[in-house]
Amino acid sequence: MTSVLHVDRVNRSFGSRQVLTDVSFTVTAGRMTGFVGGNGAGKTTSMRIILGVLAADSGEVSWQGKRLTRQARARFGYMPEERGLYPKMGVHEQLVHLGRLHGLDMAAARRATDALLERVGLAERGKDLLETLSLGNQQRAQIAAALVHDPEVLVLDEPFSGLDPMAVETVLSVLRERAAQGVPVLFSSHQLDVVERLCDDLVIISEGRIRAAGSREELRAAHALPRFRLLVDDDAGWLRDVEGVTIVELDGPRAVFDLAPGADEQQVLAAALARGPVRAFAPVTPSLAEIFREVTR
Repeated sequence: MTSVLHVDRVNRSFGSRQVLTDVSFTVTAGRMTGFVGGNGAGKTTSMRIILGVLAADSGEVSWQGKRLTRQARARFGYMPEERGLYPKMGVHEQLVHLGRLHGLDMAAARRATDALLERVGLAERGKDLLETLSLGNQQRAQIAAALVHDPEVLVLDEPFSGLDPMAVETVLSVLRERAAQGVPVLFSSHQLDVVERLCDDLVIISEGRIRAAGSREELRAAHALPRFRLLVDDDAGWLRDVEGVTIVELDGPRAVFDLAPGADEQQVLAAALARGPVRAFAPVTPSLAEIFREVTR
């Protein structure tokens, strides 16, 4: 059976305020799933329900086809948005401690800690107290803490917050390695450019409801506009006179345009070729940011 984490019709309220409404999505083995939404959209509440930190009012979370139990959750790796390591404890010492809490013997916990600190670039800071590290390095230590027991599933809430570009690349590389080993990875982030670069699948939540979910390719295809990019040698202003064409951008030989329903892009290409060489002609793929704005407005 494929290792799948499935959230099915989960609801949650705090008092009279409904914060999650019929939330359903899937995180598949070996794939990176980006979970995006604005502040207060419901990301952290959803993740806490997955981890058992909060209970759902209704609905179910399952893993490998079975209702998620406390024992199964012990094999998950979790990184909360509010960092949970001990500020006055040495980095190496507390990672070993966390490994032991997850059932590793002392030797295995030390090996895992040594390897992870090397991998995230903190090998020389292992004896330092956490509070003496920069915020970015504290974040690296938190990532290592989520991985120290070699989890079967990773759930990471804003793992890139506070990281400089080099640290982001390090964390991306570590997460890709885990996904390549077959681990389902669910992570939230406000950094849409990072999500777009990293995720295989995407879940967009707004006001406690899932607005879109699927692979990057599926979402781009579903939300693609009949929009095209054209580059010719001479001025492309003649496009204004082509029936069914609406100019979006025009800068000399470069143009971006929309086509009306029923219009044929091949006819536009033929018209361009009749005027001279065409250097580029291609559909415009919507970015994650554009899809996010469309489904959450």
